[in-house]
Amino acid sequence: MKIALIGCGFFAQNQLHAWRDIEGAEVVAVCDRDAARLSETSQAFAIARRYTDAEAMFAEGGFDAVDIATTVASHRPLVELAARHGVHVICQKPFALNMADARAMVAAVEATGKILMIHENFRWQSPVRAAIEALRGGAIGTPFFGRVSFRSGYDVFSGQPYLAEGERFIIEDLGIHILDIARALFGDVTQITATTRRINPKIRGEDVATMLLHHASDVTSVVDCSYATQRQPETFPESLLEIDGTEGTLRLDAGYRLTIQRGGENVVRDVSPPVLDWASMPWHNIQESVLLIQQHFVDCVRAGRVPETSGQDNLQTFGLVEAAYLSARARRSVRMDEI
Repeated sequence: MKIALIGCGFFAQNQLHAWRDIEGAEVVAVCDRDAARLSETSQAFAIARRYTDAEAMFAEGGFDAVDIATTVASHRPLVELAARHGVHVICQKPFALNMADARAMVAAVEATGKILMIHENFRWQSPVRAAIEALRGGAIGTPFFGRVSFRSGYDVFSGQPYLAEGERFIIEDLGIHILDIARALFGDVTQITATTRRINPKIRGEDVATMLLHHASDVTSVVDCSYATQRQPETFPESLLEIDGTEGTLRLDAGYRLTIQRGGENVVRDVSPPVLDWASMPWHNIQESVLLIQQHFVDCVRAGRVPETSGQDNLQTFGLVEAAYLSARARRSVRMDEI
């Protein structure tokens, strides 16, 4: 599978490393408007074809899929450009600026018969995956309550300074991942209530959010996110889980410990992710998930199968982001059929 990548920034380096590790996949072209960054990336990964203009890259063709690793404002024109040229698409999150754009992008790719997958990688972190598989396998019976939590004081702005500049921050950038984990665990949501705070005076958006979700499965879950939490040891970038079921409880605790309690038994597993040879701690958890989700994309394209985090599926996760902001702004619960 020949792949073109658009956007050679901070996180795209992980995607390029992951593509290099996937058998039968090769990045044959890269594109970025920043000529210096483009040159540095193409040399580092020995990619001969380099472009500062995406339309020129698509005009020359020669690839089966495009990996869009740019910021959100460029996603719709790039996804629609890919659709016009009939290639498969994997696109970074957040998928779109608004629901209208998201729906238009999904429709554009669906009309071509190609696959559109969103790079929603947190549900592909191997510790989270272990919890999802245990829950789906009936380890604690039928779940009725869950908490998905990400609380940290890690300086994410040093590597991605643009995060401090937007009017929307933690729900759009991080909370979207945690909401998607909740969906992967408990299914789609019918109603959400959210509150937000800005603690760090040096940023424009919110850095704390707490969300109460009611799922169609009749599970109630709490999703909480913070980049203002000061504690040691620092748990970045771990997502912590606590789930009650009819037959027991499941926890994913700090240090990647998965505990399942059922029938008086207490089983603890170490589900620590491996540190890939191109990865570095503490990012290794996220970096491995990049490899896993991109392998899933390749497998789905080869088999003609709909990806777990398809564009259509991600409309539900992205809709939760929009509903959460509406709820926080209006100070009321929001039904998902309002979005």
